[in-house]
Amino acid sequence: MNHDTPARVALVTGASRGIGQAIAGVLAGRGLRVAVHFHGNQTGAEATLGLLSGTGHAAFGADLADPAATRGLWEQVNRTLGEVDVVVNNAGVFLDHPPLGTGYDAWLAAWQKTLDTNLRGPANLSLLAAQAMTARNPRPGPHFGRGRIVNISSRGAFRGEPDAPAYGASKAGLNALGQSLAKALAPQQVYVYSIAPGWVETDMAAGHVAGPDGAAILAQHPLGRIAHPLEIANAAAYCAIDAPAAMTGSIIDVNGASYLRT
Repeated sequence: MNHDTPARVALVTGASRGIGQAIAGVLAGRGLRVAVHFHGNQTGAEATLGLLSGTGHAAFGADLADPAATRGLWEQVNRTLGEVDVVVNNAGVFLDHPPLGTGYDAWLAAWQKTLDTNLRGPANLSLLAAQAMTARNPRPGPHFGRGRIVNISSRGAFRGEPDAPAYGASKAGLNALGQSLAKALAPQQVYVYSIAPGWVETDMAAGHVAGPDGAAILAQHPLGRIAHPLEIANAAAYCAIDAPAAMTGSIIDVNGASYLRT
């Protein structure tokens, strides 16, 4: 990157812990200024800021299930840090609602919350990003284009989530969203990629791996372990910075061969 050119800006949603925190760390290490998004965990977001190398980072709170808050987040980040070059749609929820053990009202609530957070939120943020990115000149750097969107999906989009079907459906929708946007935006040099992890060593997964299902979870993984957040973060950073334009629309599996699709 030319040292006379301001550092690129990346907005990472759900960056107060886990995969989002790791992605923010890798992007900062690559010289980007990072907008650390959080919903309710401001303490975690501030901890993420403390881990980032370089300067020019900031934390921003917003409920991405709220369209008005999503627009407000986008506008605030652009006012504070400047034009956003990379959006990483990482924020998401996983709510148990097994079909044969969930009442109708609880089922409706789980679907509403999951789709609003995991699909509609990223769709709204991606629209704002796409319209802003296509209106600017290409950024310096080989093959970077005008901007990039990276979606953090899940192997559950392909494998299914029997205890959380809304989660699987939301991630399948996120994949379709990314591929649709990739086709629509490629002529304008805005590139869209998706990462599909399996189990990842985060606070969210710790209880499952340590619980009665832990042995079965590990048995799915030929590596003998689940993925580290840094492995997902490195893949996301590759897409955000280095991946060739010809990869736009790709969905990259990062699940340790725990689920292979054709």
